[in-house]
Amino acid sequence: MQNEILLLVSLFLTFSTVVFLFWLFQEQGLYLWTVLATIAANIEVLIMVTAFGMEMTLGNILFASTFLVTDILSELYGKKAAQTAVYLGIATSVIFIFLSQSWMLYVPNESDFATPAIRTVFSNTPRLMAVGIIVYVIVQLFDVWAYHKWWTFTKSKFGDSKKFLWLRNNGSTLVSQLLNTVLFTWGAFLGTYDTKTLVSIAVASYIIFVATSIADTPFVYAARYLHQKKQAVSTYAKSR
Repeated sequence: MQNEILLLVSLFLTFSTVVFLFWLFQEQGLYLWTVLATIAANIEVLIMVTAFGMEMTLGNILFASTFLVTDILSELYGKKAAQTAVYLGIATSVIFIFLSQSWMLYVPNESDFATPAIRTVFSNTPRLMAVGIIVYVIVQLFDVWAYHKWWTFTKSKFGDSKKFLWLRNNGSTLVSQLLNTVLFTWGAFLGTYDTKTLVSIAVASYIIFVATSIADTPFVYAARYLHQKKQAVSTYAKSR
């Protein structure tokens, strides 16, 4: 049960950290998290574990948190702010590829002990991150587009832009994560694992993404509540 407990704790702490950074720094905190999560998720995805009876790679929760970020930005600051987070993630991935590959150009000292491990970890990074960038662009921009399509639908259908946040949040993310699961699993690991393992990874990843999509909804509501509370305090202070 160790892996299962760690995943659940990681889910709660990761999403809580997103909201905490938002509370501290507003949209800048969400942009900061996008950069951190993009780098960490592309390294963590190399780790294969078994949890809840399924084979899976790590990195799913961190990647899911970037959807939480774009949903909060879409809800509170609009499509342009959400797209900015996506572009930051792209720039981070490209820069990190060049940085990580440059480390392996150096000739290590005789007393060096880290280079073999660095080479093992980052030798596959270009492929993973190249696929990650392509999939990230497609999926995240689709998610932002879908979020606002759902928002237009709920607003016109129910006449209130505040209601049915859970519907646009999950309606956009669940479809986006299915697209992400298929594209990334086959793009990143085709030829590395057999078909059975690829299917297992894809199914496990999507199950996790469904769970994280549903789990992130209260955190989107929490972010909106904190934003409205801050606005109310600011308006009250200005009126005095």
